[in-house]
Amino acid sequence: MKVISEIKDYDLKNAKVLVRVDYDVKMENGKVISDNRMKASLDTIKYLREKGAKLILMSHLGRPDGKVVKEMSLLTVAEHLSELLGVNVSFAPDIMSDQTEKMIDNLDNGDVLLLENLRYYAGEEGNDEKFAKRLASFASIYVNDAFATSHRAHASMDAVPRILGNNYAGFQLQREVENLSKVTDNPKRPLVAIIGGKKVSDKVKVLENFLKFVDIILVGGGAANVFLASQDYEIGDSFVEDDLLDFADDLLSKAESAGVQIIIPSDVVVAKKVAEGQKTEIKDITELDRDDIIVDIGPETVESFKEPIEFAGTIVWNGPLGIFEYENFKKGNDEVAGLIVDSGAYTLIGGGDTIAGLPKGLKEKYSYISTAGGATLDFLAGKKLPGVEAVK
Repeated sequence: MKVISEIKDYDLKNAKVLVRVDYDVKMENGKVISDNRMKASLDTIKYLREKGAKLILMSHLGRPDGKVVKEMSLLTVAEHLSELLGVNVSFAPDIMSDQTEKMIDNLDNGDVLLLENLRYYAGEEGNDEKFAKRLASFASIYVNDAFATSHRAHASMDAVPRILGNNYAGFQLQREVENLSKVTDNPKRPLVAIIGGKKVSDKVKVLENFLKFVDIILVGGGAANVFLASQDYEIGDSFVEDDLLDFADDLLSKAESAGVQIIIPSDVVVAKKVAEGQKTEIKDITELDRDDIIVDIGPETVESFKEPIEFAGTIVWNGPLGIFEYENFKKGNDEVAGLIVDSGAYTLIGGGDTIAGLPKGLKEKYSYISTAGGATLDFLAGKKLPGVEAVK
């Protein structure tokens, strides 16, 4: 992978650099309320500015589906970025206009310009060559610093770098790939994967690929419901993807043949309704009633997870193990989060809900936290990501 630090200083000075960033941030009442993704790009932006480059940043926000949706404009993001950088960030409201070309031509060394939402234009998600040529015409160097969208073959990720041909990874992309590679390439063993979240459907390929290099898989959250139901356990009124029962049963058989241990819950926390303040009960997995809803893993399950976690050399965790949004549905999830911190293993946490469900004060204690969702899963599934391939 080619990284921006490999570009010669004299090639960066005065150069126009097109940087794909991930500013798909949470907005509320016209303000940015979560800017972690923006902060992750700052070292790349600062490095390029210090080298005298002229920066043209591009990103998407939300899903406007090729139309202008005022609430998804990046104007507010440009203003917030100005505050983070301590310098003025210009904003180009229409990528296709002559005014945008003039703004780019007038950039001085170290200046930063943010283009309007890429997904206002159908050519972005359509990977349209004409739209890509327009973007590529703005610069002589392309930088991808948006790992979270690198699994999508969109114009800014695929066609643009193919046209420019002078492509590099930013520091945020480099960090993501290097840390994920510590899980997939010669990891410290035993390698333990913890899988949770509501669905299994978005993790099918990951689970299949895990059988090739993981030692133990611990399953909780809604994902465990599929495995429990596939073994004919009563899961009551809990969410389950019925079309994946055969997949789960087959995966358990394949894991046994491959020498990979899969541990599913032996007890769970149940409630009659998913709401704050609901009465909960701990039940053995053989004792559920038809109106029970599984909301968390039980203490016996936490205990069964404890030994694999304590002796792990590497741990990768994707998906919360309980319905963490409710205080009385997250005890098991929080206990496992603490066990992972105390393990001494290399720990990689991935997925927005996994991160959101972490107990306060623990976030900075893991080896690495990946803010990407689908891109992380695709990487762990062994897929080639267009945005990563473009900078190799």
